[in-house]
Amino acid sequence: MSTRSLIVVLLLLAALTPGITGQTFSEQIALGDSAHEALSPAVALEHYRAAHLANPQNYEAIWKFARSQLDVAKQLIGDSHEEARDSLYGVAVAMAQGAVYIDSLDADGHAILAAGIGRLSRTKSGKERVRYGKEIYDEAARAIELDPEHDGALHVIGAWHAEVKRLSGITRFFAKTLMGGGFMDKASRDSAVVHLTRAAEIRPEYLFHHLELAEVLIDLERYAEARQRLQMVLDLPVADVGDPVHKETATGLLEEIAGRT
Repeated sequence: MSTRSLIVVLLLLAALTPGITGQTFSEQIALGDSAHEALSPAVALEHYRAAHLANPQNYEAIWKFARSQLDVAKQLIGDSHEEARDSLYGVAVAMAQGAVYIDSLDADGHAILAAGIGRLSRTKSGKERVRYGKEIYDEAARAIELDPEHDGALHVIGAWHAEVKRLSGITRFFAKTLMGGGFMDKASRDSAVVHLTRAAEIRPEYLFHHLELAEVLIDLERYAEARQRLQMVLDLPVADVGDPVHKETATGLLEEIAGRT
């Protein structure tokens, strides 16, 4: 999205969705943080929106706005919500681009941008995913360069390696010959394991790290290790709005690989 397009999106957002009033900027950020910790992304989003409207150039408000937008979107499960979900992801990506524009030297903006594009790409076909691939990788890699311990960025890079390896041969050929996607040759499942394992070490309470790592281990037919990670997903408490779905997915995968060695 161009800077001009981003400005249009932000102006429309400001005009159509006035935020919660009556608190100072700092109070809005604090209330948003509390709602985020309480797994209430819609409430957090309203507070971060209000903070952003009060101070449009504040980096913290805009990247946290984007994060909550992603949290709201990922709660919309199923094909019937596809249009609304993609619209929310699109706004989240626009907000994250705004954050990077304001401060390109902080890891959170780049990581949220990579995550937003990654979430959006997962709703698309293989060929469409290819179009997003390099930007996802570049933004996540930049976040890791700025903060090598950023578990979110490490997760995105790990997931990128896994997703590229899952693309069909035809899609990979399309990427290489028609879109200059030769950079995808660097993808490997071993790198996926390394990055996702490190993300899980840094933030072990985050179920999604363990779930995506388990899925890669299943790809590698390392079923015993996968079962351990899936059991961790089931045993750990809910700490993210997506965790109920993650637990359902883990249960299904455990049933799928039962008896495999």
